[in-house]
Amino acid sequence: MAKQPTRVLVTGAAGQIGYALVPMIARGAMLGLDQPVIIHMLDIEPAAESLKGVKMELIDAAFPLLKDVVATTDVVEACKGVNVAVMVGGFPRKEGMERKDVMTKNVSIYKAQASALEQHAAPDCKVLVVANPANTNALILKEFAPSFPAKNITCLTRLDHNRALGQVSEKLNVHVGDVKNVTIWGNHSSTQYPDVNHATVKTAAGEKPVRELVANDQWLNTEFITTVQQRGAAIIKARKLSSALSAASSACDHIRDWVLGTPKVKYHPFLLLTLIKMGHLLTTILSVMPRLPFRILLTSIKCMSFLYWAKFLLHVLFRGHGFQWGSILMDLMAFQLV
Repeated sequence: MAKQPTRVLVTGAAGQIGYALVPMIARGAMLGLDQPVIIHMLDIEPAAESLKGVKMELIDAAFPLLKDVVATTDVVEACKGVNVAVMVGGFPRKEGMERKDVMTKNVSIYKAQASALEQHAAPDCKVLVVANPANTNALILKEFAPSFPAKNITCLTRLDHNRALGQVSEKLNVHVGDVKNVTIWGNHSSTQYPDVNHATVKTAAGEKPVRELVANDQWLNTEFITTVQQRGAAIIKARKLSSALSAASSACDHIRDWVLGTPKVKYHPFLLLTLIKMGHLLTTILSVMPRLPFRILLTSIKCMSFLYWAKFLLHVLFRGHGFQWGSILMDLMAFQLV
């Protein structure tokens, strides 16, 4: 029996990330090579002509999995019946701007979209917030869609994860697919902490620790971390535009692993917050503190070993529930909402 099409919403679809993302969705990179899709594209009125052009290109590309395209500037029409929503639209971050600089401008955007999703999307719709500041925008969306399942609202940290994988693979001159168990702690910002303490690389002799193969703690503890933390700013400086292709690819990775599942042996079973959990920490915190203030500043991670031992202790104290509560506490310690 043929599969029913999945409706995927992309906001800001006429922008750079949207333009890179929609053909990936249409090719099956997000939901699988056997899953037909109907793509809903939303953008603002001034971008209506560009949006029309993107729709024409999708039709011209003749993607076998693409069953229909909805291109609109009406948020209600865009959200009707969608199963997946990728929230790319937002006020763009430009060179010299911090994420907090664009927060106010995004409130009105996400308020309207949250209401439309809450009322018109499929009940089990999965939401991925990409537009920066991603964590804050996810919180805004949650606040203005109170009946929407919190577990279905996530934000994009997979891009940071992929950037860390890329740096390790370049350093060791290995295929990026052979690098596993790299973890990103904290917020999607310059305060994040890329962690390779449990990362491995597949070699002819079996799995080897990244630290052992790199054999350069100075690089791993300094340049590697700052490169990943500041990669977005470096791309803006080089392109004069924010990351588009890599962000679109990471969004596909995020949704694919959320919907279809991650490979069983890909990540460390105890220490890693799954890729979706990393983008879900905001709603995890919301479940503990429903009235989280808009600005929270908590200590960034400096010494991961303390957190590992703290989590182990919680695991013992809570008799099996330590992973959940340890994750929440580590999220709180690493979290900086900007």
